[in-house]
Amino acid sequence: MSWTEIVIEVARTHAEALSDALMEAGALSVSVEDADFGTDAEQPLFGEPGMEPTEAAWEHSRVVALTPIEADQAAIVAEAAQAVGLAATDVAFTLRAVEEQDWVRLTQSQFEPIHIGKNIWVVPSWHDAPDPQALVLELDPGLAFGTGSHPTTRLCMEWLEAHPPVGLSVLDYGCGSGILAMVAAKLGSTDVIGIDIDPQAIKSALFNTERNHCEVAYYLPDEFANSGHAHTFDVVVANILANPLKVMAPMLSGRVKPGGKLILSGVLATQVEEVSAAYAPFIKLSVWAEHEGWVALAGQLPPGPESGQA
Repeated sequence: MSWTEIVIEVARTHAEALSDALMEAGALSVSVEDADFGTDAEQPLFGEPGMEPTEAAWEHSRVVALTPIEADQAAIVAEAAQAVGLAATDVAFTLRAVEEQDWVRLTQSQFEPIHIGKNIWVVPSWHDAPDPQALVLELDPGLAFGTGSHPTTRLCMEWLEAHPPVGLSVLDYGCGSGILAMVAAKLGSTDVIGIDIDPQAIKSALFNTERNHCEVAYYLPDEFANSGHAHTFDVVVANILANPLKVMAPMLSGRVKPGGKLILSGVLATQVEEVSAAYAPFIKLSVWAEHEGWVALAGQLPPGPESGQA
């Protein structure tokens, strides 16, 4: 079937309420975009865990509602406008046709195999691996973060490839899809743990790990604390974002064995100094590599009891 989109440009103050009202009035789905996207007035919204924007709206917002082609779009707009206290004449809208497509095929066409580092390929399930002899991860885009397409994920994967953890223990904190944990396992780690605060990420990581024939144990933070597993590791990698990384500096540093290594990403080049300063009392970090404005920070604890680690 075909559909019709209703496109309405509104101020930030009305975007969220109008979106909800359009759904109540019969829209199949509603999205909010920056009406100034691609111009000098564009206003990117960024969210970090615990610091998400209070609303997904912009000063000049564009609300797009998907409706059945046979629906009365004018009536939907009028009902939604009334629900948020606006006159129908105050809510100007345009209509866009959305033709029937093979959405599965269209979505799949947007995700090609990704080549990372020297010998790593991340391959969606509907593709053949370009090099079957490479380190191949079969991974479909999904709800959990981490397909290798983002520079921060790529940087961590490249670090692991350059420093293969053969026979070492590895902690992937904030594991998302499990991609870094799986790379560590395929590179020879004999003890890999993934931790994430999101139960959906744990489910996704378990599915991906089974599909890729890896051995990784995944936990929510509280589960890990009660797991009886050793709490320090030869390698700790955390691909999160700068603010939570700073907050977790004592905890993440404390997960590193004497002589062990810590790798952090999710850090912009402009944030290197503040993140390094947060870790300075525990471990000295330096920039290992940079890609598209993002960096990977790496450091190593001294060996032996003088490191202060249990």
